[in-house]
Amino acid sequence: MTERHSMTRLGTMRGAGRPVRENAERPASGWPAVILRVVGSGLLIATAAIHLDLYLTGYRTIPTIGWLFLLQVIAAFGLGLAVLAIPRGRAAGVLTSRLAAAAGAGFAVATLGGYLLSVWTGLFGFKEVRTGAGIAAGLVEVAAFVALAALALAPAPAKATTDRAAAARAGFPARIPPAAARAAGMTAAGLAVAALVLFGLVVAGASSAPPVATSTGLKTTTIGGTTVLTNAKGFTLYSFAPDTPATSKCYGSCAVYWPPVTGTAAASAGVPGRVGTITRTDGSEQLTYNGHPLYTYIGDTAPGQARGNNLNLNGGLWHEVPVSR
Repeated sequence: MTERHSMTRLGTMRGAGRPVRENAERPASGWPAVILRVVGSGLLIATAAIHLDLYLTGYRTIPTIGWLFLLQVIAAFGLGLAVLAIPRGRAAGVLTSRLAAAAGAGFAVATLGGYLLSVWTGLFGFKEVRTGAGIAAGLVEVAAFVALAALALAPAPAKATTDRAAAARAGFPARIPPAAARAAGMTAAGLAVAALVLFGLVVAGASSAPPVATSTGLKTTTIGGTTVLTNAKGFTLYSFAPDTPATSKCYGSCAVYWPPVTGTAAASAGVPGRVGTITRTDGSEQLTYNGHPLYTYIGDTAPGQARGNNLNLNGGLWHEVPVSR
């Protein structure tokens, strides 16, 4: 009687211990993965919105760079929606979700790399300048990489792991061994820190605006059958419709994309019209021609180009400055 009772108690203790061990092996709650999905998707969509704004406010006219910005917008929106929409309930869903998150993380770090390269040395003949929008986009891309890399390495939900047959068929990367997940997590964290350090160094060393013309004179050239005003290097000069003869309305990010022509009033021989100056809010002198403050455009990468002509950007219309003989 006593022996039977003891065996019954031992079996009960063993039976009670089994669920404890099984529960210990069960993955944690899926809420962290849900939060990572929402955050990662939101950051990708925010990146897309920033690049869309940059594309519409000047970059669309830059050769190659304009198309790349448009592709970045499409890819970021698509990956952001994919990360948010793909379920992780079963092993096959975990596999697809991991791949979408990994693709999003790769996209974020690749886009950041392109930005740093364009600021540091130039990309496709175009050298980027430091802007608030560019810095914000870079920080968002680092955060997106961290969130999406963590999502790609997150443990599978309990529902997916109980489907053992499907999990066995899915294999890697639906099921990531803990050691591999830890190693990959450390690598991703190191890459994120390195990206932040490199981002800070490159941005700190970048110029806040491209070089502007000084007192080296104004010239003319013919573009599309029209004689227009240029700076001494042959780059087309533009007027901004909202300006007045005494005031420039282009400051902040506008002045980054449309650098004002600063310096003293000077014109080469044979250039008709009135050349003067106005004082900008920072105290610098901006050249005017026949009462129009003058600007260059970052989309013009070589003399003889007029990609900024008739663009409605940064709050108004931009026109090349015609010269009548």
